[in-house]
Amino acid sequence: MEIIYKPIGIIHTPFKDMAPIQPIFSDEKGVVEIYEEYREGLKDLEEFSHIILVYHFHLSKPYKLHAKPYLSDELKGIFAIRSPNRPNPIGISVVKLERIDGTKIFVRNVDILDGTPLLDIKPYVPEFDCVEATSGWLTGKIKR
Repeated sequence: MEIIYKPIGIIHTPFKDMAPIQPIFSDEKGVVEIYEEYREGLKDLEEFSHIILVYHFHLSKPYKLHAKPYLSDELKGIFAIRSPNRPNPIGISVVKLERIDGTKIFVRNVDILDGTPLLDIKPYVPEFDCVEATSGWLTGKIKR
């Protein structure tokens, strides 16, 4: 089975070769540029305070099933870490939506490299997306 995705836009950020490890640790701004053919899909998006960006890690390296993540000295399974080097190099980030101007979405809290191809946008809905959860091996290691 072959699965093919077509980018719907491109993400512009100040990060050329290294980005923060997660959006929560970034106050940087970015611009998500949607291709004109998808403009109508932005209708009503400005009503949300945050959006979920789904994108392709276009600069990822070959993956291994075990890797040493940031915040650990031990190897972990690839599906237990957030490395961009994955079997399917797909990333997600929850960012603050500041405004929309035509086909440009101005956002804050970006942790994405400049020029990253955008695959999809979803509204962040706290009632759906914010759940009580545990942090596995990261418990006690994350400080804001």
